[in-house]
Amino acid sequence: MEETKKIVFEMIEKEKIADLKFPDEDVIKDEEMRKQRLRDLERATTLGNLDKIKFKIYFADDKSHKYTETTIWGLTDKRVILKQGIMIPISRIFEIKY
Repeated sequence: MEETKKIVFEMIEKEKIADLKFPDEDVIKDEEMRKQRLRDLERATTLGNLDKIKFKIYFADDKSHKYTETTIWGLTDKRVILKQGIMIPISRIFEIKY
């Protein structure tokens, strides 16, 4: 029986994200999953702007796996924009949950 390793995500305050370093490598290898991630981010951005709904963003920096709970204010082709101009590269995001 093959044992699957469960990834543990550590909570981080969004204000501390600005201090993190992000590698260029995408955390998602599958193209369909990357497209789904983008759809989820677009939906979360719309809900964040309309209803101020907070989402959990699961991501990885150069050291570990983390998550933060916040409103997504904007989206570029490469980054998610949070309050106070804090950004997370889309390529480093695993998933977004409501």
